[in-house]
Amino acid sequence: MVARKPYTPIPCSLHSQYELAILRQKPVRLRWLDESGVVRAGTVVLSDLFAHQGEEVLVAEDEHGGELRLRLDCIVSSDLS
Repeated sequence: MVARKPYTPIPCSLHSQYELAILRQKPVRLRWLDESGVVRAGTVVLSDLFAHQGEEVLVAEDEHGGELRLRLDCIVSSDLS
């Protein structure tokens, strides 16, 4: 298990893009670091953003209907266009 690093805020413009993607409800391709530090990838539908204990978290549904909760600073890349 990789030790959790302190949360690093993301740019406001990127946060706004995530909010817009939630409103649009269209699939988004993401790459993120899982809790073990392994890069994962998948197409997800974003459903919510919230703050918890000083960290911003993105909630999404994966291709199999499962729920993902990702710290925004763990997202490596996204196709939010």
